[in-house]
Amino acid sequence: MKPLQKHLWMSTFLCLFFLACLPDDGESSDYDQELETLTILKAQIESLAANSACNDSSDCRYIAFGSKPCGGPWSYLVYSTSIDTTDLENKVGQYNQLEALFNAKWGIASDCVVVTEPVDVICENNICVAVY
Repeated sequence: MKPLQKHLWMSTFLCLFFLACLPDDGESSDYDQELETLTILKAQIESLAANSACNDSSDCRYIAFGSKPCGGPWSYLVYSTSIDTTDLENKVGQYNQLEALFNAKWGIASDCVVVTEPVDVICENNICVAVY
């Protein structure tokens, strides 16, 4: 085989190899749709928690929020009992489950730092605040 033909054959082989390794459009589309679902649900949860108000520290709560690939939550969401807490807790549970499945399905990686849980939550100026 002549050097030019050998080079052309090798280039063609490499191009085909790399094209075969790319995800198909359906897979990429699934990833984007699942990520969008998570993003929308997260925004709904954060909005619901942000619209809560407190009169006293006994009105304040927190919940583990998100699912890190290494395990544990990404953060702790602070909220007040002035909102529909059952709705919030159900949405957070759904989000945490969906994110754990998403991470496993798509091989998502992250740091394995353990997020510090609040030692308390208090009411300051009608807003619940985490104390670390």
